[in-house]
Amino acid sequence: MKIALMDSGIGLLAATAAVRRLRPDVDLVLSLDPDGMPWGPRTPEDVTARAVAVAEAAAAHRPDALIIGCNTATVHALPTLRARLEPGIPVIGTVPAIKPAAAGGGPVAIWATPATTGSPYQRALIDDFAGGVTVCEVPCWGLAEAVERADEAAIDAAVAAAAALTPDEVTTVVLGCTHYELVAERIRAAVQGAGRPPLVLHGSAGAVAAQALRRIGSRPDPGASALGEVTVLLSGRAGALPAPALAYAEGRLLQETSPAR
Repeated sequence: MKIALMDSGIGLLAATAAVRRLRPDVDLVLSLDPDGMPWGPRTPEDVTARAVAVAEAAAAHRPDALIIGCNTATVHALPTLRARLEPGIPVIGTVPAIKPAAAGGGPVAIWATPATTGSPYQRALIDDFAGGVTVCEVPCWGLAEAVERADEAAIDAAVAAAAALTPDEVTTVVLGCTHYELVAERIRAAVQGAGRPPLVLHGSAGAVAAQALRRIGSRPDPGASALGEVTVLLSGRAGALPAPALAYAEGRLLQETSPAR
């Protein structure tokens, strides 16, 4: 069994690690786009074109499913990728976990990139799934970029700035960018109020990994003894995980990578 994941950068690590934990025996294809990153500032047409190129590089390795490990690419490119690749390769997008977060009653803060914050896409998710719950949209200036570089000082500054925009009464934070899941505990520490109940964080990685297995008719088997191979593609070229990936537990889990064959 083989599952591919795609993103402009290392934001896909959270979903990759989730797949690895559910099925250690699955072969993984990680398709990144260092030549075109970041995707966030690009036009929807540009994002779609870059996403198609990265997805087709992954598809050449004949995976059983493809996970779009990026909120931006899911927003702009999911319909195009499904039209090109399905039904042969199921395509699973990444959507902010607003629905389960709102089910807890809130108040909820959605941490997202400035481009996503206040966007029609995010507002539609709030309207559809968070009716009656107080929701605050928090733009996280520079956080995804700092996580991509593993720049510790910049991460701390960006997290602190976003935490300052988060109302004190918030009980739940939605991590609306896959990069943010790599620094989830730093976000928790920055937002958690003294003497308040433990802050609830909602990412998408676990749900996306589980959905990928469902789409290919497989079940979790975290006790599988075999360790699947990892193939890394960098804008279509065989490569290795970018060095900043190893700053995170999710990246270190995948440290032993195999070159593309």
